[in-house]
Amino acid sequence: MSDFRMFDLNKVFLCGRLTRDPELRYLPDGTPVVNIGLAVSRQYKKANGEKAEETCFINVEAWRKQAEFVNKYFAKGRPMFVEGRLRSRSWETEGGQKRSVIEVRAERIQFMDWVDRGENRPAAPPQKPAGEDSPDEYMDDEVPF
Repeated sequence: MSDFRMFDLNKVFLCGRLTRDPELRYLPDGTPVVNIGLAVSRQYKKANGEKAEETCFINVEAWRKQAEFVNKYFAKGRPMFVEGRLRSRSWETEGGQKRSVIEVRAERIQFMDWVDRGENRPAAPPQKPAGEDSPDEYMDDEVPF
């Protein structure tokens, strides 16, 4: 028998558009968490040469300063880059039905453009005043659970 060990890797990179405005909430201990929907599309040609598009809708969750950053600067329709990992959750409904979901736990979120499309969000992050966080400082710590 070989001493070969398989190593696991759980890493995703996504570029897409927000399907809805960010939904920010605070846990009882005050920790901010934001949930967003991301539409990621792929264009391809069918066997007959006709162009087609396939869209995957993905739920993404971000924590702490990154959650507040996303809530402040992103809105429905805005493109974003997400780096993170897959996470699965299971639960039972009040009716006793078992449910499960696989979602992305964001480790890094970046802007894809700064075009203001009339959304009620700033077109670009403000210049960094002395002593305030920059977008690069919105990287998140691991969340124990």
